[in-house]
Amino acid sequence: MEKEKYNNEQWLKWAVELQSLAQAGLYYSKDVYDTERYERIREISAEMVTYKTDISADKVKDLFCCETGYQTPKLDTRAAIIKDGKILLVKERNGKWSLPGGWVDVDISVGENAVKEVREEAGLDVTVDRVVALHDRDRHNHPVYAYKICKVFVLCSVVGGEFRPNSETLASGYFGLDELPELAEEKNTEEQIRMCFDAYASKKWETVID
Repeated sequence: MEKEKYNNEQWLKWAVELQSLAQAGLYYSKDVYDTERYERIREISAEMVTYKTDISADKVKDLFCCETGYQTPKLDTRAAIIKDGKILLVKERNGKWSLPGGWVDVDISVGENAVKEVREEAGLDVTVDRVVALHDRDRHNHPVYAYKICKVFVLCSVVGGEFRPNSETLASGYFGLDELPELAEEKNTEEQIRMCFDAYASKKWETVID
């Protein structure tokens, strides 16, 4: 089973690497023939993902082949808000729970994005107090995605607000480590939530960097 899981992830890693090499080649190459070769390598990487998943070719190309320039990871923020020994989680539309967070918008900072996501998903106004960790998502969360992601976990303090119904989450609540609900583990694991508790309890926390 472990070997099968490794093999299933390995082909995706190869596809991601081919896409990254092709994207860099398309950005830097000045030769028309090399450009054609890099375009074909990029197409092959997308075809690999389509062949091994149920994602349509058009969707794969939208997710996988539309960026230009040197490829860098996408940023995802996760806000840890702890009160009375419990951590705030929001219930997503699939019934699973996660730390408030999401993709970092291009026109705001990482900290501003964390504040925005908490307001949108939990209805709370917060300040960002400390960076807990910069996680390479592939090392901590599954399934593996077709693009690289850096997850930024931050400790936050509530300064106002209350939960309001919204388009992304169904509810919010505080949970202790021994009473965690079913987690959206592609976004945050029990290990990552435990790490946030440890950071909150520490007076000299050192940011975890993969």
